[in-house]
Amino acid sequence: MNNSVGSTARLLGAGLRALLVLTVICGVIYPLAVTGIAQALFNNKANGSEIESQGKVVGSELIGQTYNLPLKKGQDTAAPDLKWFQPRPSNGLGSNQDSGVNTQYSLILSGATNLAGDSKDLIANVKAAKAAVVKDNSTADYKVKPSEVPAEAVTSSGSGLDPHISPEYAGIQVHRVAEKNGLDVNKVDKLVDAHTDGRILGFMGEPRVNVLQLNIALKGLVVDKG
Repeated sequence: MNNSVGSTARLLGAGLRALLVLTVICGVIYPLAVTGIAQALFNNKANGSEIESQGKVVGSELIGQTYNLPLKKGQDTAAPDLKWFQPRPSNGLGSNQDSGVNTQYSLILSGATNLAGDSKDLIANVKAAKAAVVKDNSTADYKVKPSEVPAEAVTSSGSGLDPHISPEYAGIQVHRVAEKNGLDVNKVDKLVDAHTDGRILGFMGEPRVNVLQLNIALKGLVVDKG
């Protein structure tokens, strides 16, 4: 009996010591080491790839956001502020309890619409979005053709939080942005070129433009003009 109790006590003691050691190593030392290395070598990425403007964090280069006018009484969705470059639609699953659709880049939930390619709702949404892109971006001296509207201008990404658009979509917004801000079209066009990232390692993915970074640069251009 005594031997049995003694053996059990030794096993419990060994188990508790192992638990304590593993807790210290895996729960304290390892996280601190990984965090320290990340902060030292990849500080920006470890902190969420934050983007600053005028000394303040205004977003992340990994998460898209909207550029809308204040929501008016009676409106369900705010109208886009056409002074800014607009991101792709955000129609993934979200926090709107009535429709279940995230149209405002809500971070509570993210995801795609899960609508099939032959869905009547999807087709109607795409047609409406294309018509809006053509209308919003056509100016007195520049007309957008429906055939020029790229796919990401009328469809959301799989996450609904894509921070990038294609150079083609940014390009058809140039005339409208220049007109709304009283800027030279060529200057705005060069701004898009300067903020276009190429394929990763030269062959992966597609050229892309980060909308937040582009709009920060646009703000600087407007301030300099003033």
